[in-house]
Amino acid sequence: MILFKSAETPEELEGILSLQSRNLLQNISESEKEAQGFVTVHHSMDQLASMNTIARHLIAKDDEKVVGYILAMTKASKALIPVLVPMFEQFDKLNFGGKPVSDYNYLVIGQICIDKNYRGQGVFDRMYAAYGEMFSGRFDFAITEIAVSNVRSIKAHQRVGFEIIQEFSDNTQNWAIVALDWENSKSRSEKDS
Repeated sequence: MILFKSAETPEELEGILSLQSRNLLQNISESEKEAQGFVTVHHSMDQLASMNTIARHLIAKDDEKVVGYILAMTKASKALIPVLVPMFEQFDKLNFGGKPVSDYNYLVIGQICIDKNYRGQGVFDRMYAAYGEMFSGRFDFAITEIAVSNVRSIKAHQRVGFEIIQEFSDNTQNWAIVALDWENSKSRSEKDS
């Protein structure tokens, strides 16, 4: 049985880093990238632990093995990962729900990844449901950027209620900025029930 919980121990953070390493863009084949998706940013243990003290990461565990994670980032943690500072700057130039993103208390999905052996089993959707339960009372919405070439990830995010609010290019690739408004997401799921 898979348990969804906040990351609390050094071993759980190591589990995140191990799963991340196995799915980094530079560590997988082109065919795997296209079929399975990928993650782009590598974190150090210090960065991951520092982020976790500000807002806990969500993990999916099967027994003692971390089989999935969603990293949590806030405005307070943006300087911990220098390569992601431009992402926060990009967010703060946008409007969402009729207001500048910078006017909101938003949560950034720092990264999401699921072990290959657990994909296609609803873990992604259940992780985001647990993430919403953890954070929707503290933050107005969740936002992140996804490489446009990561089609699997974009489709999965749209399936759970994220909407593309902007696309842009930088010197590395094309990106889609997606946001999940937890209030509207709850309203939609209540109508569907």
